[in-house]
Amino acid sequence: MPERDFLDRMIAKRTERNADFPKLLDAATRRRELLHALAEAREAEDLTQTQVAAAMETSQSFVARLESTAGDAKISTVDRYAESLGYVVQYHLVPAANSGDTPAVIVH
Repeated sequence: MPERDFLDRMIAKRTERNADFPKLLDAATRRRELLHALAEAREAEDLTQTQVAAAMETSQSFVARLESTAGDAKISTVDRYAESLGYVVQYHLVPAANSGDTPAVIVH
């Protein structure tokens, strides 16, 4: 088994203090992946952060923070960002302990 690195040790330590920490980490990872996907969409459309900020009625620095460090951005903020790029965020409720009997709920 490979030696545990700093991140592995930190996650283990936080999990000892809070058994829900892995779930919190997973949720933060999903939010981060969504924001990175939106940033990639912005770049693919050749839009600057300043142009997106103007569409969102906010500042370029806010968009920069959103794209790089906003692990806990408000849903309304993510929706506004997506809308400024011509996208709509869809939400899927998937049972945490999916036994296969409970279908996912998709909210449009």
